Amino acid sequence: SITNTQAVPEETDKWNASPNITSQNGATQISPSNNSELSQCNDEINSNDNNGEEQRPMSNYTNNITNFKSGADLSAAYGKESKEATLLSDSKTVVRFSPVWKQTLAASGSILLTFSAGLTSGYSAILLPQLKSQHGPIPHDDATASWIASMAALPMAPGCLISGWLMEKFGRRNSHYIICALFLLGWLLIACAENLIYMLAGRFFTGICVGLLGPLGPVYIAETTEPKLRGFFLAAVSLAIALGIFTAHLIGTFMTWQWTATISCLFPILSVFLLALVPESPTWLISKGRINGGVNAFYWLRGYGDEAKTELKSILDNKKAADSEAVLTWREKLYNLKSPELMKPLLIMIVFFMTCQFSGVNAVAFYSIQIVEKAVGPGINHYLAMLIIDGLRVVMSILACVVCKKYGRRPLCIISGIWTAISMVGLSIFMFFKPENMAWLPLSCLLIYIAAISIGLVPLPWIMCGEVFPIRVRGLGSGISSAVAFISFFAVVKTAPGMMNNLGEVITFLVYGIIALIGTGALYFILPETRGKSLQEIEDRFRNSKTIENKV
Repeated sequence: SITNTQAVPEETDKWNASPNITSQNGATQISPSNNSELSQCNDEINSNDNNGEEQRPMSNYTNNITNFKSGADLSAAYGKESKEATLLSDSKTVVRFSPVWKQTLAASGSILLTFSAGLTSGYSAILLPQLKSQHGPIPHDDATASWIASMAALPMAPGCLISGWLMEKFGRRNSHYIICALFLLGWLLIACAENLIYMLAGRFFTGICVGLLGPLGPVYIAETTEPKLRGFFLAAVSLAIALGIFTAHLIGTFMTWQWTATISCLFPILSVFLLALVPESPTWLISKGRINGGVNAFYWLRGYGDEAKTELKSILDNKKAADSEAVLTWREKLYNLKSPELMKPLLIMIVFFMTCQFSGVNAVAFYSIQIVEKAVGPGINHYLAMLIIDGLRVVMSILACVVCKKYGRRPLCIISGIWTAISMVGLSIFMFFKPENMAWLPLSCLLIYIAAISIGLVPLPWIMCGEVFPIRVRGLGSGISSAVAFISFFAVVKTAPGMMNNLGEVITFLVYGIIALIGTGALYFILPETRGKSLQEIEDRFRNSKTIENKV
């Protein structure tokens, strides 16, 4: 329990403190023409304890910065009392709930929603065979099956573009709430589907949620975690997708597609409860002028260490610089695409996402059983082989969380891309010659492919999508790059059955392997290293440097 909490005259919003900040001399509002509050905050962050010398009165959050060890009760910013300020001032809170656990809690709601995105990706692999065997009212011909599978991918790209506007307008956490509601609606429509219209509608809603979450999840996680943990939590996004695919396949192996959809309804509901326990993104709050709420949320998440103070000062400096500039409309932001701090990372992320998608990763996820049947033949239980592939994807995603924290983005990308290309080309060669009594060879190539792509090409673009864009256009940049990813996603899922039927599996897998090799070669020359760097350092690098260091 938390003690030493003083009463307040009235309830205040726990996290989203008002952008109006009052001082002892009267009301003052943060605006582009008045940066005195930000200047005062920066001055106080820079000041050190004077070993007992008398200091001037300080605001609650700056007093908290320099005097938090005493555990003294704090008043609200500039004289206005706040319950949250009092809670933050209690040193027992810091000890009992460490910043690592708080950042874990903040990331959990978004990661659990990403798990629902994985369920969406894996659902068609168990849905389509069941529809074909049941001969129910929903058509199961090849054309309809491709639309049921790709309908989830169709709205993902528009969802990404909407997400950029949504997260800037309503905030990162509130946007997650909207996605929870739409996810629940989509799974309910699928569970109750008695005709093709309901099925396609449900797939559409779950698909647009995946698109909305694509840029939003990494941005929220990146803004609520410290640099040394950011890679781990962002890699957990890909782990959640892998777990979602595995769970959908596992449940669908033993239960009907209706029950699989019904169980999937639980996870958006659980996400709402997790999100209710954590604050809005401090970076977003400060960017909107809610300085008190942003600083409170920042210290709740990050604690009071020197690194945290330094990063907070950078965020406040960035806000002060932004206030001195004219506010950009979305049309002006589009014209602003030519700025190097946006154009460089945008081009890099487009190449990265297209390399990942056109390497065939979601073709394997959406059509697992069909691909295993054609690659391995009738000698092996296809559902068992699918679950083995899914299990390996989960294991490699867990490993990716560890190695992304320990090793750089560049070496992981290059190693992953090379082995992805080798395994796809190898699978194509084995399927061309079809050696007898050697079904384990193409299965081994599939397993190597899943292991290689899951440790690098799949998680890394989503990790870097939350890192490389500046705060003023982070929603736009991450939205555009994620939209390109999901357009590629849709193209691969829609064309994979036709390519395998018309060109054959040999040519299809060979094309995927060649694209992986070409894309990896391009990334070797353009991909920067971001591990261990603050978001402000990454932004400054793109703004100031004319070339990108490309040493592995």
